[in-house]
Amino acid sequence: MNWISLESAEQLNGIKHHQGYCIIYKHSTRCSISLMAKRRIEMDASELPDNLPVYFLDLIKHRDISNQIVHDFHVHHESPQLLLIKDGECILDQSHSAISIEEALGELN
Repeated sequence: MNWISLESAEQLNGIKHHQGYCIIYKHSTRCSISLMAKRRIEMDASELPDNLPVYFLDLIKHRDISNQIVHDFHVHHESPQLLLIKDGECILDQSHSAISIEEALGELN
């Protein structure tokens, strides 16, 4: 799994203008549920297309970026949270135990 660390507003702007799909995973390093969700994503990562950018946001270090995600993609803040973005719009928002790569893959087809 090749996580792309989401650490700047410039990166987030790039995601908003990306043509096609991206995934953003918002993770709290202080939460066991976040750790379980991250492990599930990593176990199912081989199912994802190789060219799909998958971003990892550390909520503890970058709360400001998380707040911008809420504003830009019109979602409620959750942790953990997986967002599937298509052409700059959030088309799937999952949180906690509902995070599923399988469901995200269904949206890709």
